[in-house]
Amino acid sequence: MFSTKNISPRQLSAFTALVLAIPISLLIGYIENSWKIGAICFAIIFAGSYLLISFILERFIYRKIKLIYKFIHQTKATKKEETYYKYVLPKKDIAQVTDEVEAWAAEHEEEVQMLRSIEQFRKEFLQNLSHEFKTPVFAIQGYIDTLLGGALANPEVNKKFLEKTSKNVERLTHLLNDLDEISSLERGELVLYKENFVIQDLVKEVYDSLSAKAEAAHIYCSIKKGCESPLAVYADKSKIRQVFTNLIENSIKYGKYDGSITASMYKTDGKHILIEISDDGIGINEKHVPRIFERFYRTEEGRSIDVTGSGLGLAICKHIIEAHNQTIHVRSREDIGTTIGFTLDVKKD
Repeated sequence: MFSTKNISPRQLSAFTALVLAIPISLLIGYIENSWKIGAICFAIIFAGSYLLISFILERFIYRKIKLIYKFIHQTKATKKEETYYKYVLPKKDIAQVTDEVEAWAAEHEEEVQMLRSIEQFRKEFLQNLSHEFKTPVFAIQGYIDTLLGGALANPEVNKKFLEKTSKNVERLTHLLNDLDEISSLERGELVLYKENFVIQDLVKEVYDSLSAKAEAAHIYCSIKKGCESPLAVYADKSKIRQVFTNLIENSIKYGKYDGSITASMYKTDGKHILIEISDDGIGINEKHVPRIFERFYRTEEGRSIDVTGSGLGLAICKHIIEAHNQTIHVRSREDIGTTIGFTLDVKKD
């Protein structure tokens, strides 16, 4: 017996020939009143029907199925391949062909969706890149035009405008440096110089370096109670310092007046240390959270608060952590605050 779901060409031919031969041979045997004649007719009709149906299936159906396979696998057939598709290709039942065609279609649909996502990302990237460059360039152009228009003769005005021009040039330089760095990171060119160091000591160093900014914003920086005990990690100290600097600067920029920033460190599975930087700032809307590590991605509210940043800080953080073969994550709620955490390897003996 065979399954009608996975019926082969030969089984289909035999089954159809049998359906034709049995009633016809029975009818002939009944008319001739001879079961011997009926049996002979059955053999002749079955054999003839089987050969005819097999020929039709092979010639007009399964030959087309072979062409479908050639199309699915995008084969430009050489003579050797033509021979394979014509004579060697294993017989497939209809169900198998259906499954493979559906799988092929699903795979290509995924590719199409991925290409659409990439195209959308490219458009947004170019739009954001244009926005980030346009603001300082237009400002510089305005200051220079004003100076050339007569303000150059006024010492007070020209000094003020030259200082503003200098700040915008610094912003452009910072943006170009960040672009260069993230391009290197994405090309996998980052070289890590790993060493053992105490993570709390590095956090305190970054706190000290950003103390002026934090004090100006009336934000208090601390290490969470219970996390003061030294934990040593094995990582590139300068790159992790850059991660902390970016994260803490963001917390200061988007923090609330008289707010706080808290660093916490925990041992997880004996092989990794979890580090989290938390603040009680403006937070991030849930719909924006999955995209905050994209290059240049900033909410309109965030962009209005931070008009000098490059929008690449978190993307750089993500690449640095992933270069350490670790993960980075974010939790955030509007008007409550944001926590960004990542893991690092424990110290090596």
